[in-house]
Amino acid sequence: MKQLPNDFIFGGATAAYQAEGATRTDGKGLVAWDKYLEDNYWYTAEPASDFYHKYPVDLQLAEEFGVNGIRISIAWSRIFPKGYGEVNVKGVEFYHNLFAECHKRHVEPFVTLHHFDTPEVLHSNGDFLNRENIEHFVNYAAFCFKEFPEVNYWTTFNEIGPIGSGQYLSGHFPPGIQYDLAKVFQSHHNMMVAHAKAVKFFRDGQYNGEIGIVHSLPMKYPYNPDNPADVRATELEDILHNKFILDATYLGEYSDKTIDGVNYILSIHGGELDLRQEDFAVLKMVKDEIDFIGINYYMSDWISAFDGETQIIHNGRGNKGSSVYQIKGIGKHESDVEVPRNDWDWMIYPKGLYDQIMRITKEYPNYKKIYITENGLGYKDEFVDGTVYDDARIDYVKKHLEAVADAIADGANVKGYFIWSLMDVFSWSNGYEKRYGLFYVNFETQERYPKKSAYWYKQLAESHTIE
Repeated sequence: MKQLPNDFIFGGATAAYQAEGATRTDGKGLVAWDKYLEDNYWYTAEPASDFYHKYPVDLQLAEEFGVNGIRISIAWSRIFPKGYGEVNVKGVEFYHNLFAECHKRHVEPFVTLHHFDTPEVLHSNGDFLNRENIEHFVNYAAFCFKEFPEVNYWTTFNEIGPIGSGQYLSGHFPPGIQYDLAKVFQSHHNMMVAHAKAVKFFRDGQYNGEIGIVHSLPMKYPYNPDNPADVRATELEDILHNKFILDATYLGEYSDKTIDGVNYILSIHGGELDLRQEDFAVLKMVKDEIDFIGINYYMSDWISAFDGETQIIHNGRGNKGSSVYQIKGIGKHESDVEVPRNDWDWMIYPKGLYDQIMRITKEYPNYKKIYITENGLGYKDEFVDGTVYDDARIDYVKKHLEAVADAIADGANVKGYFIWSLMDVFSWSNGYEKRYGLFYVNFETQERYPKKSAYWYKQLAESHTIE
């Protein structure tokens, strides 16, 4: 048995677009996903989990089952339907009511300003490749800091890495562009500048509470550690998905090793980056001002050297073994390793979470503290006798929390864990079949049912003992 600290947060995670539904209700503006899902996928964000109306039920369940923190994102287009300009009063009122209910139920809201859902007007105008949208984001953040003093924990962005990769590498996020590595890096950089400017505004305004950022950080390992080419491929893959954004977060610049890797990648794939002195000035200004980093961790990858043609096939329907990931001059994801994987080909490797936590503590010692802001098992749940007997999910979470406990014992300052997800939500590129929640949602009736994992999580939150 392993113990977690007495002040440890046992949270549940959600995201506005994946949970709220009500995509056109009470003045909410469109986001790029609205049309993109209609045109490219077999589902839409209606009804999602109807959190817009059901949040009192979900927060009551959270309180009853020992969940004392919740990740919530504000839908930017519910506040500013076009991303700027006129404020939607009904959207503001909704979030005040939501945060009040959180506090009533003793569930601390950790509030994210941007979780994949740039307003459509701004997204169609280049999203964060367009530097004008950096300023629109900062103005939106400034409004929220002033308007919602009841929020004690702010996150600027959720998963800058997967946003750039989804939009411009794999192309399974809108606008669906594939294999444009320069756009990936530029998007990462510009979003980090937007993050830094928002943090600076928060600090200059002396607002109460804490502010941080959430990164998705899959661990990367060489397929053959004795092969220098595989080791190099792993370094390049890590720069693309982890080190570039971590350097921007905690160094305020890109290390020589990082920028050499970026330049090598662009020498193969083409394109140039627009990196300005004023960008690094603000990044350096806030690199020590970030109160916490959130780590979203689901998987690790094993990388071999690869010089063939780039091809990425996204496994969206849970057909095990159907995914392909290989980038010319960088590397290829290998699957024939002795590690279990889920139906969506995500490698289940709890030690990768330990390794990533310890990597942060060693390479970026100014990190202050860590929350595990997403971790969980996507599963084709079977609803039987009014519940789900999700022992596989319990085992997954247990082993990852053991990795967290080991990291804490080895000196890492990890203050909480947020299971993805509190209740079942829809998955961006996997629809409603891939479930993660502690609470099963019947998406037709919107009834909630605690799963076996919910009872296990409650016991964990009460005892702080992993058993």
